[in-house]
Amino acid sequence: MTSLLISHLESYLGRIDCGWSRDAEGKSLPFQVTRHLEGQVPDSVAFSTVGLSKFELTSRRTRKSIRHELIMCVPDSLRDGSVPGLLQQVGLTTLRSGNALLRGDVIGPAGPVLPGSSLTALYVGVPVYFPDEFAEVEEDGKTIIIAWLVPISDSEADYITEHGWRQFEHLLAEKDPDLVDVSRPSIC
Repeated sequence: MTSLLISHLESYLGRIDCGWSRDAEGKSLPFQVTRHLEGQVPDSVAFSTVGLSKFELTSRRTRKSIRHELIMCVPDSLRDGSVPGLLQQVGLTTLRSGNALLRGDVIGPAGPVLPGSSLTALYVGVPVYFPDEFAEVEEDGKTIIIAWLVPISDSEADYITEHGWRQFEHLLAEKDPDLVDVSRPSIC
């Protein structure tokens, strides 16, 4: 992995503080999860995958090849929590399926996404808390999409199923919840 992707991530998420290349059982992973400090979102810490984009995944909608990295932003109090394991699990599941995570996808619901949270699923969105140019980076002639995993509630997941992701994003814009707050109330 060249430093272009890492420079891109660090310029928006903050410098990499540490990383994980093994799962909880000590098995080597095909990508890393990194923790970023002092990024652009106040009172938060960002986590990202690095190296997931080495793998071509397929869009279920268009059959097009997609490369992506995943990010999550959580309150600073969760800097030492279970977010790395969650990103590892999502990344590995994505690689096993061979399917890219697309804007509007919902992962779950499957119980609290993080300890102490009432949010039970993850929504795949564009990183709206960052400048537009953060959403993609070119590396080695390939476009890498930055996909933001946002914790959501059961009722929000149901709303997306019933009304679609575009309508959900309109509702997010209207209600303007704090998407970093994993204890936030549901907007549905």
